[in-house]
Amino acid sequence: MKNVLFVVIVLLLAMGPAASDPIVIAHRGASGYLPEHTLEAYAMAYAMGADYVEQDIVLTKDSHFVCLHDIYLEPTTDVEERFPDRKRADGRWYAADFTLAEIKTLNAHERLPNRFPVGGAPHFEVPTFEEAIELVQGLNKTTGRDIGIYPELKAPTWHIAQKLPMEKAFLDIVERYGYKGPDAKIFVQCFEPMTLQKLRNDMGCTLPMILLISDDKVEEYLLTEEGLDKIATFATGIGPDKKSVEENPKVVEWAHARKLLVHPYTLRKDQCPKKYAAFQDEIKQFYTVYKVDGMFTDFTDECVKYLAANKAN
Repeated sequence: MKNVLFVVIVLLLAMGPAASDPIVIAHRGASGYLPEHTLEAYAMAYAMGADYVEQDIVLTKDSHFVCLHDIYLEPTTDVEERFPDRKRADGRWYAADFTLAEIKTLNAHERLPNRFPVGGAPHFEVPTFEEAIELVQGLNKTTGRDIGIYPELKAPTWHIAQKLPMEKAFLDIVERYGYKGPDAKIFVQCFEPMTLQKLRNDMGCTLPMILLISDDKVEEYLLTEEGLDKIATFATGIGPDKKSVEENPKVVEWAHARKLLVHPYTLRKDQCPKKYAAFQDEIKQFYTVYKVDGMFTDFTDECVKYLAANKAN
C-alpha cells in the first residue's frame, strides 16, 4: 500500500507549477489530505507545488531526530496500544522516552476526525529528519526543481532538561546535507528566541531563521516596533499566528521596514473563518491585502492555485 501511495503521489509531480514569490509553505506536509509529518504527506505537498516543506523535529531517547509536531507520541500514533505501560506520570507518551527502533514500529495516523480516516489498511511511519531531507532532495534531483525544507526545533529548552540538547546535532545534520550559508534553501524556525540567538551568535550559524510568535498576550511585545528591532538582530523573519496579523496588519509593514520576512501560520480550508465567503478569499487577504512573504498551509494546492492565478492576472 505504501509503495502504491508513493507512485501515485510522484506521478502528480507534473501538476506542480513553478515556485512563485511569495512562497507557499507546506505545513507538516500536505496535512489536509494525508497524515501530518509522514513521507507521503511531504511527497504530496512537493507534488502540489510547495516552495518549502515543513518538518517539526524532536529527539528520541537515543538522540535521533524524528518528524513529529509534538514532544508527545499519542496524538498521531498508536503508541498507547503498542506500549500501554510507557506513559509518564502525567499520562503522556514522550518521544524522548523511546528509541528510534521503537518509534519505527508505531503506526502514524491523522489527529483530526474530519481528515484522513484513522485505522484501515494504510501504514504510515514516523520519519526521521534525514529521511525527510532525502525525500525532498531526491525529488529535487529527479524533477529539476529546487524545493526547500523548513524545520522547526520543538521545545529545545525542554529537551535540554531531558539531557537531549538539539542545536549542535541539528547543525551537524543540515550541514552534512549541504545546507550552508544565508542563501541555503532552508528556514530554521523556533518559538524560543534564545535558541535562535544561540545558533546565530554562539554557534556561528548563518542559515535563514524565523522566530515563531504565538497569539499569546505574553508575546505581544515581539510584534511591536521595538520588539521587531530586537528580532532583526538575529532572525531573518517572523512566523506569527495569523490572528496577530489580522488584528494589526501594520506588523507586516513594520517587519518589512526592518528587512524581516513575514510567514504567518496557518491557512486551513476546513477551518476557514466564517467571515470569509470562501477559502480563496482568506488566501487573498494574506497574500494580496496584507502582502505577507509566505504562508503556512495544510492545503498546499489551494495556495499554489491562488498565486498562479494572481500572477497570470
